[in-house]
Amino acid sequence: MNDHPEDAASGRRHFLKCMAWAGTGTLWLMKGGVLQARTLDRGAVGDPDASFSFVQISDSHIGFHKAPNMDVVGSLRASLALVDAQPRRPDFLIHTGDLTHLSRADEFDTLAGVMGEGRARQVFYVPGEHDVIGDNGAEFFRRFGQRQQPGGWYSFDHRGVHFVGLVNVLGLRAGGLGYLGAEQLAWLKKDLAPLSAETPVVVFAHMPLWPLYPQWGWGTDDSAQAMAYLRRFGSVSVLNGHIHQIQQKIEGTITFHTARSTAYPQPPPGVGPGPGPLKDVPPGRLHSYIGVREVRHVQGRQMLAITEEALP
Repeated sequence: MNDHPEDAASGRRHFLKCMAWAGTGTLWLMKGGVLQARTLDRGAVGDPDASFSFVQISDSHIGFHKAPNMDVVGSLRASLALVDAQPRRPDFLIHTGDLTHLSRADEFDTLAGVMGEGRARQVFYVPGEHDVIGDNGAEFFRRFGQRQQPGGWYSFDHRGVHFVGLVNVLGLRAGGLGYLGAEQLAWLKKDLAPLSAETPVVVFAHMPLWPLYPQWGWGTDDSAQAMAYLRRFGSVSVLNGHIHQIQQKIEGTITFHTARSTAYPQPPPGVGPGPGPLKDVPPGRLHSYIGVREVRHVQGRQMLAITEEALP
């Protein structure tokens, strides 16, 4: 396999490992925007050089009871079991929104109970648009908010990496596009200002922070301003949910990754009349469309290794 020059400004490489449901997979290497692939054995998932790891799950939609998944609680439990089965316990878990389907109290109760069954040391949440129905997210923030900022956004540092949780599901724009707003953008600028450009940054939110497919509301109306604040950093990874499938994009030193749902898939961008549950999943194949993501920070190489795990 031929190597491509690394981005001259950052000297970093972003690795994406996509594991197929049957247990083998592909190691994706992004270098200067060029995607390369290598086969990967399941036994090679562990990385002894990783200084820490965390797991992303998204779009559990507790309360959903339709095709193609009549048991979203069961598939969430299976996803958490996959996390718990990892040989090295992740430092924490991030849930990137749509915990529930209709923001009902009983749905939040069920979600909290199932998440409590897992072995995750800590769970960080951001809301999806399904979590803010009817009350502008009051119940979500009461139960799962970090309470750092009145608007619900927050940041934290972990072993040399700066994490930022953004809220882009309130005040949705025309066509259902996400929205950050002037107050949150001002906070983000201030939050990032003290950091060295060498600090790896991980941003997570529910809706994509790039115009993935605006015709379906798959983007954030004012995300360009947020990205302007992030471009000076040598390594930025942006993790989102919402679209229930894996999509990636790279812009300079910023890589964007959307995640699978633990509940059901959606059609690819622009395929069919619009977004919504993909109902024509082949019998017995649902688990190959849903799953979790593990991210590992490798000390000394300043990169994030991302592994996609579909359910077995």
